[in-house]
Amino acid sequence: MTIISKQMDELRRGTEEVLREDELKEKLEVGRPLRVKVGFDPTAPDLHLGHTVILNKMRQFQALGHEIIFLIGDFTGMIGDPSGKSVTRPALTPEEVSANAKTYEEQVYRTLDAERTRLEFNSKWMSNLSAESLIQLAAKHTVARMLERDDFQKRYKSGKAIAIHEFLYPLVQGYDSVVLEADIELGGTDQKFNLLVGRQLQEAYGQPPQVVLTMPLLEGLDGVNKMSKSLDNYIGITESPSDMFGKLMSISDRLMWRYFELLSFRPLDEIEGLKKQVAAGENPRDIKYLLAEEIVTRFHDKDIADKARQDFIARYRHGGVPDQMDEHELYSAESSLGIAHILRDSGLTSSTSEAIRMIKQDAVRIDNTRVSNPKIAIAVDGVSRVYQVGKRKFARITLTPDS
Repeated sequence: MTIISKQMDELRRGTEEVLREDELKEKLEVGRPLRVKVGFDPTAPDLHLGHTVILNKMRQFQALGHEIIFLIGDFTGMIGDPSGKSVTRPALTPEEVSANAKTYEEQVYRTLDAERTRLEFNSKWMSNLSAESLIQLAAKHTVARMLERDDFQKRYKSGKAIAIHEFLYPLVQGYDSVVLEADIELGGTDQKFNLLVGRQLQEAYGQPPQVVLTMPLLEGLDGVNKMSKSLDNYIGITESPSDMFGKLMSISDRLMWRYFELLSFRPLDEIEGLKKQVAAGENPRDIKYLLAEEIVTRFHDKDIADKARQDFIARYRHGGVPDQMDEHELYSAESSLGIAHILRDSGLTSSTSEAIRMIKQDAVRIDNTRVSNPKIAIAVDGVSRVYQVGKRKFARITLTPDS
């Protein structure tokens, strides 16, 4: 197998789509370091493991000697990315963008080599773009092409508003590729339209079109929805080692392999070997330990990861129920309290709506008995009970009459 073939195999790993593979091969054969662009809008102050799917691919390109351009979209962040949105997205203020961008900058170097990463902000060129130049840019794309975009098309057909400035977002993202003369751009599958606009604009400006690599969206802890802070199914890269380890151990055995593919730096043949061990009878939990240790080591260090594993085993050695847990005493003048309010008031869920959702997902237990009715009421009788939400949230709660 040639060096280029090996590089192609490595770069395909965990990639949803390569547009186009023949062009990628040609660019690799040139022999010069390629300019690999990835844009992040600073819409939230913290990164989670879902974000690191793309960061890991950037790291692969970096290891192969290519130039990584980490582009913080401080200008596009003030427009608001319409990708996957059913309504116009609120734009961030300059102050929010600045604060979030600083946090991003600090966090990405937990994965990337800072000395080999080129950091750019697209306000550098977009803030100085004249009205005439912006009109010329807009003239290089059509409304018909914009309405081919799935989310715009759905909103248009359903009569939901599409603000004119939302059409600017993919144009500005594409223009970034022109300015940076990107050879390759990476993005999530939900960014495919924007990435292809970059190819089209580069050709319109007389440049070779960039190769587009789309990356899958990592499922969160629930194994169903995209990892998201708003759904509370995420693992933040700045979380404590014990929380990070515990969350990773809580994922399903099926989801574990997805995490190995997209998050682990282990070679694919080694992961296949782990699958064979499980097929031969090894406990999947022991393999999951390896995943959790690797991820915690990456964002903390090995000694801390070893301690997190020891602490996890110590906490959960009694049938999955921790030896120690938070204790809460809730007072009420009523004879009973609704389960959703108990979970919210004890901090096991962030809201009653989240509590109801978790109950419907069969993720709530009281004294190890599953709760299936979100309207159930628990007696205010002074008895302590162990409440569990998901695989890792526990609390001993006493409902005490308020006399």
